[in-house]
Amino acid sequence: MLVVGLVVASAAWYALGLARSRKGLTWRAAAFYGGLVSILVALVGPLDRLSDSLLWAHMLQHVLLMLVAAPLLVLGAPWLPFWRPLPLRFRRTVARGVLHDRALAPVRAAGRALAIPFVAWALFNADLALWHVPALYDLTERSTGVHYLEHFTFLVLAMLFWAQVADSPPFRSRLDEAQRALYLTAGAAASWVLAVVLALAPTPFYSVYASISPRPEGLSALTDQQLAGGVMWGPGSIPYAIGVFVLLYGWLAEDGDARRRPSRRVAVSGEHR
Repeated sequence: MLVVGLVVASAAWYALGLARSRKGLTWRAAAFYGGLVSILVALVGPLDRLSDSLLWAHMLQHVLLMLVAAPLLVLGAPWLPFWRPLPLRFRRTVARGVLHDRALAPVRAAGRALAIPFVAWALFNADLALWHVPALYDLTERSTGVHYLEHFTFLVLAMLFWAQVADSPPFRSRLDEAQRALYLTAGAAASWVLAVVLALAPTPFYSVYASISPRPEGLSALTDQQLAGGVMWGPGSIPYAIGVFVLLYGWLAEDGDARRRPSRRVAVSGEHR
């Protein structure tokens, strides 16, 4: 119920922000609501129940959070819609404090550090690797609070990661399109390492799943783990591939336009002669 409540509240607050800005359902709004739906699919309903006994279902939850919900929320650019419904005096006080208050200088420094692409990439992939350490992964299945923390960090750090790939007004990535494509490729390669480890391991890593008996769907714990690696390697690669394709297409189109412009200027100058 907590997840449903947060999703519904976020959707309503975002809609209020859009109404304040007198904007209808734009493609960014559609992306944001799509991200919220992805969170519900991942954390509420059949998939969530399956994840208690099947590792591949738990892995699919992670893929939906990090590689579907997170980029859609970033594309939805919720920052201004979330900001506008707040009282004007409160907004001015907060903005003044964040920009000029000396006590908040460490916060501003942390914000600048998080905006560095390598920092975002490293935090996202370190978080992914850390939570898949067997002791921590087993703990998430034994503790609801730890499980919520895992999903929270996956979503937040994934949004930070994808914010380096897609502009999310008023925030802009420091990378050009070619650099963003390389950044995404490096992110995909890091997740592939984990997928290969899971798929090729000779024994199950996670005792909380290996100890389940009888096994659901007749799957052995090792086969379940191999399927989890396949989920990360197969469906988990699709968002990366789509992002790289779109970025390279835009970069090549822009490069082609840049090459054509000088020839046009030359032609025009020749006509004046």
